[in-house]
Amino acid sequence: MQTITVESTINAPVAQVWTLWTSPEHIKNWNTASEGWHTTHAENDLRAGGSFSSRMEAKDGSFGFDFNGSYDAVNLHEHIAYTIADGRKVTITFSGSGNTTKITETFEAENTNPLDMQRGGWQAILDNFKKYAESN
Repeated sequence: MQTITVESTINAPVAQVWTLWTSPEHIKNWNTASEGWHTTHAENDLRAGGSFSSRMEAKDGSFGFDFNGSYDAVNLHEHIAYTIADGRKVTITFSGSGNTTKITETFEAENTNPLDMQRGGWQAILDNFKKYAESN
């Protein structure tokens, strides 16, 4: 299976980035790829064996989908690995250095959409997270 990697450097310390990335009340504020979408629901049991779920919907109500899975490994402020409900694996590393944090997210591609579209969507969500994290 092909993997795709997206990354961003956030101008915030790793502890703050971690909290904004993993707390449901924050996830609902940044987990979108474009202004026309929003996350209406988020739950997160952040521990190995724990599960997560979120609901993304078009603001005009035309489309929506659930994104969920379970955690394989969680190392505070460093690493998250999870399996999406469809069986694909995702790893996220948080590399903190003073007031900056680099997030590197690698995921197994699905077979429905072109790779560039998948990369673009995941990068757009990460870019939206960067914007949100740097304003909080």
